[in-house]
Amino acid sequence: MTSSVPPEQSPTGGSAQAGRAGAAPAAGQTPRRVRVHHLRQAKERGERLTMLTAYDAVTARIFDQAGIDMLLVGDSIGDNMHAHPSTIPVTVDDMIPAVRAVSRTAQRALVVADLPFGSYEASPAQCLATAVRMLKEAGAHAVKFEGGEHLAEHVRLLTRSGIPVVGHLGFTPQAENILGGKRVQGRGNEAADRLVGDALALADAGAVAVVLEMVPAPLAARVTEVLPVPTIGIGAGSEVDGQVLVWTDMAGMTDWSPRFARRFGEVGRELSAATQAYAQAVHDRTFPSADHAYES
Repeated sequence: MTSSVPPEQSPTGGSAQAGRAGAAPAAGQTPRRVRVHHLRQAKERGERLTMLTAYDAVTARIFDQAGIDMLLVGDSIGDNMHAHPSTIPVTVDDMIPAVRAVSRTAQRALVVADLPFGSYEASPAQCLATAVRMLKEAGAHAVKFEGGEHLAEHVRLLTRSGIPVVGHLGFTPQAENILGGKRVQGRGNEAADRLVGDALALADAGAVAVVLEMVPAPLAARVTEVLPVPTIGIGAGSEVDGQVLVWTDMAGMTDWSPRFARRFGEVGRELSAATQAYAQAVHDRTFPSADHAYES
């Protein structure tokens, strides 16, 4: 396959091996920002893309330095960080400080901001106004919102206005109430054909990537095959162009994780142990010691 950028010109500005999608920059190397054309190039070369959620500067720095390609400041901040029962209560004003923290910190990753429920559905103009805030006030590089063909004009307007859009199909958490809960989407021929049509409509309108959440793996593979832009799966099997996870699921921060998530660490357990050790040291008067005090 041909590409407008030679293979050696990687997102990190280094060699193809050092700077390929998913690779962290070499020590001392200035990272080159992942841009939307790098996403398409990764798909053309068969390189897997990586995405994680991030809601603050601390995690954004860690994930960015690890070489994650895209950081999603998701409205999942609602049920993961703000103790809401779902993403629906999240507002634009909730999102902007989180997006700002992540975008100020990430040097390499493409920062994608979710548009929360009620901030884009009414019209393309409403969608544009919210997206502009995410870029101007918060520094996002792209926005994501949920829905298919009926939002194609929203995607088209944002694209014409210079705002990259990531689509989101399958299980769409903002529509949880009408979908009847957290249920796999796209089962059956009619539902599968409708999802494929939605994906093609989003790509035709200018979407730079499409998230597929909780859809059967064969359907996700079918969408990936026909779509000219990358698919990013979450509970969509392995035959997609990239994967995204909520970082607390990935890192093992909670007692429960969804079926589609793999716990790549037990950070929650480690943090709990460190906290207990700190508290015990304070009670035992072993912290702070002389090593932690200043001389007069």
